[in-house]
Amino acid sequence: MKAPSPLARPFTAAPRQETPPLKAAANYLLVCVAVIAVFWVSLGMAGITLNFDFVGQYRDRIGSGFLLTVELSAASLVASMAIGVPVALGQSARVLPVRYLCDLYVKLVRGTPLLVQIYLFYYIIGTAWGIDNKVVAGVVILSVFAGAYIAEIVRGSLLSIDESQLEAARAVGFTRAQTVRHVVLPQLVARTLPALTGQFATIVKDSSLLSVIAVIELTQTIREITATNYNFFGGFLLLGGLYLCLTLPIMFVSKRFEKRFGYAH
Repeated sequence: MKAPSPLARPFTAAPRQETPPLKAAANYLLVCVAVIAVFWVSLGMAGITLNFDFVGQYRDRIGSGFLLTVELSAASLVASMAIGVPVALGQSARVLPVRYLCDLYVKLVRGTPLLVQIYLFYYIIGTAWGIDNKVVAGVVILSVFAGAYIAEIVRGSLLSIDESQLEAARAVGFTRAQTVRHVVLPQLVARTLPALTGQFATIVKDSSLLSVIAVIELTQTIREITATNYNFFGGFLLLGGLYLCLTLPIMFVSKRFEKRFGYAH
């Protein structure tokens, strides 16, 4: 029996089946056009006219804010990895105070809003310990916040490694270091990379909350500009577009990692 052409049913596909690239692109384009059309009609019905003339006037400030957002996010990702990995290991530590300290840290950070943590850290802990630099404070806050989530990602990946593989490594004479290098690390990297990439996109978006302590990143820059020209709709629509320029490539990479390392799941 002849297999049906992919174009025979242009709007359907079997669940969990790879969609042909042309078919996927056509459907994605159709959805994007529909969303833009609804948004554009909504603007007209609300009597809102978009104006982006301010971009040329403030391009240097917008560029500086965009660059600072990238720098904050990259530094926070590195620092949160340095926090998250030891915490993930500490949650299985033999020393109970260490184990419970790591567990308490994860629960407190994941159980409270980032906005609350920003205020508490900057105005109480930061003041007490003399952290006056807002950018440094922002990196520390984002790192501590993201570190708890990375700890759970790493811990979950470690728990998913089959104990029989470790026993097999010991049976063939691997030392502890060889077991970690040849058995644990390859699987840990494969299982954590997609989630860690997605966490980076989250850090980029969460950096916008640092505007509440006047860190002049992208969101604070747009807030200052719109407070001057009162072009709130154009300013914040541009803001959303700039964040998408950062997060969409990261999410694309995350999807590629998921497909590349799909065997690990």
